[in-house]
Amino acid sequence: MSGKRILQLVGDFGEDYEIMVPFQALEMVGHEVDAVCPEKEAGDRVKTAIHDFRGDQTYLEERGHDFELTATMADVNPSDYDALVVSGGRAPEYLRTYDEVLETVRHFFEAEKPVAALCHGPQILAAAGVLDGYEMTAYPATRPECEAAGCTWVDETTVDRNLVTAQAWPDHPEWLAEFLGLLGTSVEHGPAAATADD
Repeated sequence: MSGKRILQLVGDFGEDYEIMVPFQALEMVGHEVDAVCPEKEAGDRVKTAIHDFRGDQTYLEERGHDFELTATMADVNPSDYDALVVSGGRAPEYLRTYDEVLETVRHFFEAEKPVAALCHGPQILAAAGVLDGYEMTAYPATRPECEAAGCTWVDETTVDRNLVTAQAWPDHPEWLAEFLGLLGTSVEHGPAAATADD
């Protein structure tokens, strides 16, 4: 498998699992992921938050980890990347105010490159004006702004052309599998390489 170069948009108080899990999973299968945040440089850290679902009307937010950025957004050229991951959490509500973020997102849609967005991540896509005509999903509380941006809403992980969307981190297995499919990545399952008798 030939690894792809993937850009990941993250920010302070992005959802911990929605930053860490795709970053690690995509690197695990051989892709190179550059995680970036406006006004921060490679080696800087963003603070994450954990969104837990405990039967309340909305999620509970707790402090997560410090996540180290692997590239500097100001130095990034989107045309150098094969795909984009837009993580969720609280970060998208402010990341969408940066022109460089919106321009980056528009590049991936104009070039019809794979994009995976999760939870509140589609807030950035809505602000970039790229959702018109797409079938998609996101965290349910963002449905009004997604629909206002021209999408058709569905209540499950979905793929429409170059875009894979899901509602939250519990959807990781299906969301990541669909994204890997768009990337042309196959993961083979086999018996364990060693046993207790070895």
